[in-house]
Amino acid sequence: MLYHRSMQRIICPERSDWHTTAEETGFDFHTIDGERYWDERAYYAFSLEEIEHRIEAPSAEIDAMCLELVGNAVDDDNYLRRLKIPEAFWPLIATSWHRDESSLYGRLDLSYDGRGPAKLLEYNADTPTSIFEAAVFQWTWLEQAIERQIIPGHADQFNSIHERLIDAWKKVGAGSHVHLAGTTEETEDAGTLAYLEDTARQAGLATTLIDIEDIGLRDDGSFVDLDDRPIDLMFKLYPWEWMFHDAFGARLADAPTRWIEPPWKAILSNKGILPLLWEMFPGHPNLLPAYFEDDPNAAQLGASFVRKPLYSREGANIALVSGGVTVVEQEGPYGAEGFIRQALAPLPNFSGQYPVLGSWLIDHTPCGLSIREDENPITGNTSRFLPHAIL
Repeated sequence: MLYHRSMQRIICPERSDWHTTAEETGFDFHTIDGERYWDERAYYAFSLEEIEHRIEAPSAEIDAMCLELVGNAVDDDNYLRRLKIPEAFWPLIATSWHRDESSLYGRLDLSYDGRGPAKLLEYNADTPTSIFEAAVFQWTWLEQAIERQIIPGHADQFNSIHERLIDAWKKVGAGSHVHLAGTTEETEDAGTLAYLEDTARQAGLATTLIDIEDIGLRDDGSFVDLDDRPIDLMFKLYPWEWMFHDAFGARLADAPTRWIEPPWKAILSNKGILPLLWEMFPGHPNLLPAYFEDDPNAAQLGASFVRKPLYSREGANIALVSGGVTVVEQEGPYGAEGFIRQALAPLPNFSGQYPVLGSWLIDHTPCGLSIREDENPITGNTSRFLPHAIL
């Protein structure tokens, strides 16, 4: 089905005081290594129909397919083996799924050009960042841009992330003390943790922020913080695949800690779900053909495809191959577990920029959009964040 094109990239003036506004709201990673990360010299505009039918509805459908995949995979050694998940952690993953442990959030990365259906590029299911700028700072931009007549007065935004996060915290941790852990010396991680801590507090939870390196282990197998307080509920901005290989990984199964994201999300944060989804739902309009690299069927993609490691972050070790030639490749430390190949769906080009849409799910409900763009067709750590509006 072809749609009339409505997604647009619109050049606009930036707010003269946006730097100050960012600093005041705690958004101190708006500039990274001297380069802008937040960029409001343009915004992406959508129609309401486009948001509802081509982004929100497909996101809900993709999430449902992902949950069906987890349901199949948790008790099937064949799936877990293909995903290269260490066997020692299969029971931990299965138990968390059968206990129906809650997911707080996730972000689907989509390729969308305003004409055809949105296509799933990958699912940031375990440790997605850029949520503060999506939930808060681009909403502030919308309000101020309307006030200052930078954008039309009737403009809106696909964005209920903040309110839904607070509701989701109440559901996940009502009355609990939540520890939030990550690599706190990394500015973006620290900003993400601070924002999530703020939403947890607004939901009535007591909170403690802790560096992942400062978590201790008691003789009885409990994880504890620096005050020797047992960690009952832990939000971790730290990937499951790293935890499995860390020194305390062997103690995860015995600890009474409940984790956010839960262990079953280790399945969905793996690029191997892309070929598995294609096997389960072949020809689905929102999926791209994908295969494990060692699958003879991968030859069906021909000489043009995207090669992705099973585990990768910020675009690392991803290669775009066109006509048998590697056009773009990002360096990185990943790939030991193997690769998948996904059909090449070049990102749309808007004025020399390649945008990726991040569709946010809070408690499995699609509720917001973040857009990262780059002159490079692989979105990486330095890709800029642009706001969006519904016109």
